[in-house]
Amino acid sequence: MSTLLVSHPACLNHLTPPGHPERPDRLRAVEEALADERFQILAREQAPMAPQEIVALVHPMEYIEAIRNASPSEGEGMVRLDADTSMSSGSFEAALRGAGGAMLAVDDVMNQKAVNAFVAVRPPGHHAEVARPMGFCLFNNAAIAARYAQDRYDVERAAIVDFDVHHGNGSQDIFWADKSVLYCSTHEMPLYPGTGAIGERGEHNTIVNAPLRAGDGGDQFREAFETAILPRLREFKPDILVISAGFDAHTRDPLANLNLLEADYTWVTKKLMDIANDSAQGRIVSLLEGGYDLQGLSRSVAAHVTALMRG
Repeated sequence: MSTLLVSHPACLNHLTPPGHPERPDRLRAVEEALADERFQILAREQAPMAPQEIVALVHPMEYIEAIRNASPSEGEGMVRLDADTSMSSGSFEAALRGAGGAMLAVDDVMNQKAVNAFVAVRPPGHHAEVARPMGFCLFNNAAIAARYAQDRYDVERAAIVDFDVHHGNGSQDIFWADKSVLYCSTHEMPLYPGTGAIGERGEHNTIVNAPLRAGDGGDQFREAFETAILPRLREFKPDILVISAGFDAHTRDPLANLNLLEADYTWVTKKLMDIANDSAQGRIVSLLEGGYDLQGLSRSVAAHVTALMRG
């Protein structure tokens, strides 16, 4: 089995206002990096559009309909859902492709068609709450992946590990009262969206926040994983591991103040693969979240996917 790469050209059609950091060039940079010869052995599939009932495993149908109805028609420009989050005529399909990519990746790793998967889609997802779009996000792809694995494959325990520089408030919101899903996050704090304190632990102590401070780098990042996150993952013994793979903690990124390098993403990927190998038969579904410096993003994704391929 090989590593699966899932994407779709429709994700380029989610347009954002001029100067917006979450722009189509992000996905083009990822695609260019993964076009390198060393990635030719990746299995590649296009993301389907998720049926709305799959998205509804996480988000109420009324919310899904509201997002669809907010979508402008072609030629109508863009609509703003909040100060940071907007939609163009291609955004709803792109969001459904993101959720569908998560679904397809779960299918392939659960059916042993792939050892693990990286889903390169946009818009990102981890800020989307149960019924609220925010932080560039419409649907929470990581949450959908975890819920879909539980619903379709009777997975008992799912874990989501989020190393985006911004806290995944949406994922935390969705699983706050769910003892069957462990959510773990490293992130810069204080920073948008203002959540993610150590004391935020969920109703069943299945939320693990390990905030970092502005200026922290690889040493502090690795210590947070070694002391707070990896032990909890080993104790929880997930049947599938979902990664919210944001690369905006890279030292080059303009939206935050952490100083991670490609080697740190290689390290954390390998550590998470060890966890997955111990309890989940290696099953990992990794989903692109943030990362807004194109060079830092492309190099970090290449490091992450290279590590997945060596599993």
